[in-house]
Amino acid sequence: MSAPSTVLVTGGGGFIGSHACVELLDHGYEVIVVDNYSNSSAQVFARVERIAGRFVGAVYDLDVRDRQSLSAVFDRHTVDAVLHFAGLKSAAGSMRAPVAYYDVNVGGTTALLGAMHEHGVRQLVYPSSCSVYGEAGPGPIGEATPARPVHPYAASKWACERILADVCRHDPEYTVLCLRYFNPAGAHPSGLLGEDPQGTPDNLMPYLAQVAVGRQPRLTVYGGDYPTRDGTAVRDYLHVMDAVEAHRLALDHLADATGMHVFNLGLGRGTSVLDVLAAYSGACGRPVPYEVAPRRAGDVAERVADTSAVDRAWGWRPTRDLADMCRDSWRFQQLNPLGYAGSARRQES
Repeated sequence: MSAPSTVLVTGGGGFIGSHACVELLDHGYEVIVVDNYSNSSAQVFARVERIAGRFVGAVYDLDVRDRQSLSAVFDRHTVDAVLHFAGLKSAAGSMRAPVAYYDVNVGGTTALLGAMHEHGVRQLVYPSSCSVYGEAGPGPIGEATPARPVHPYAASKWACERILADVCRHDPEYTVLCLRYFNPAGAHPSGLLGEDPQGTPDNLMPYLAQVAVGRQPRLTVYGGDYPTRDGTAVRDYLHVMDAVEAHRLALDHLADATGMHVFNLGLGRGTSVLDVLAAYSGACGRPVPYEVAPRRAGDVAERVADTSAVDRAWGWRPTRDLADMCRDSWRFQQLNPLGYAGSARRQES
């Protein structure tokens, strides 16, 4: 089994998906994308191609749950492996619309597996989430830590992991590398690609960016009374460029062994909300206003990765830190103060 050369990227227009397209193109892969743009923009592909100096092979506007249309993509292209980013990803959003999260995340994964099976594709890199660990307590969390999802988003990712494990258990031809990344943040250093969620951001760094650029009045810090050193929640942040490098390495390692293999991706150290706030204030050159509010349902006090498994298996460690994430995020926000749609309007005027 050789390393794949043509990769289907589901959700390739999204935050991590678009950065992954650049990474794959930079390393000689042929890239096919499907995305329904529910939380992304088709405008990213001109930027992807500008950065990479190569064209994405094809882009299809479709929902991965549309089995007939998805099967037609596999009919048109010889796909060697799949990177499956398509899905909904907000913890808070999942508590507002739990059925939608199961429908999109679980239903999209089973539809994709069906199309892969019909077309003889047996290699998948599945981006999962550290949220499957739930309230695991202080200290680094290893892959053997029991899953205890506390909201529908985490439960939907855990359900997909169990489905994938069953597929590998009953069909020895499958290889699935499941990457549980912690909190991806930052942007491409060019400032051309970054995180541009539709509506009000649910994640910390894109919200901070919008406050810093004047689109939001202040950051709300949910919870100042956690059992942490400054009372705010602690997370393990990972630069998006490190995250996509790990996904590209995963494609290279699909040939190592069949079955399902799980790896954490993170820096391996915790950062509080107030730490991120201070770092972002330093990046943009002024204090970012904030207020402290009560804890938010579904949040946990601390979640930090034990990343030793991926280091042992692939010799991989992230090379960028929180300052890099804040600098690159701020550069993207400065160049795109209203996001991709605002940049398009300026070009048309």
